[in-house]
Amino acid sequence: MESLIAHFTFLSDQSLHDNNFDPATIEDLMKLFEIESYKAWASLELEQDEQLQEAENSVQEAEDYLDSVMESAMEEFRRFEEEMERESNAELHSLVQVAEAARRMGKSVENAATFASKKYIEAALNSAGASMKSAMKTMSAKSKKVHPS
Repeated sequence: MESLIAHFTFLSDQSLHDNNFDPATIEDLMKLFEIESYKAWASLELEQDEQLQEAENSVQEAEDYLDSVMESAMEEFRRFEEEMERESNAELHSLVQVAEAARRMGKSVENAATFASKKYIEAALNSAGASMKSAMKTMSAKSKKVHPS
């Protein structure tokens, strides 16, 4: 482009000083300016397209990286969730076992208390019966004795 401007300057000076100057030479030069402008425009468009493609590639790489990171995070979350599920199931199983052991212990204590209360009632009845027999014997022995009066 600079060489065309220099040539245009030369032709302009020549047209001022030379009466036989052909204006068609400037028209030819103007066509060269037009061609050079189109080349520059095409070059800029190509450069812009390349930059656009680079930007799109960068965005795609960023999206791929984000997808990868998100997938890794989700996989880690799934593992964490599975681990928490296993731990909570183990804790639940442990609590169920403790509750079952407490239920069996309570049943044993209930049976022991029932047995002890039955034995207590039986012993009380036997004691009362023995007391009544003893009282009857004492009464019957006193009634056989004749009073000295």
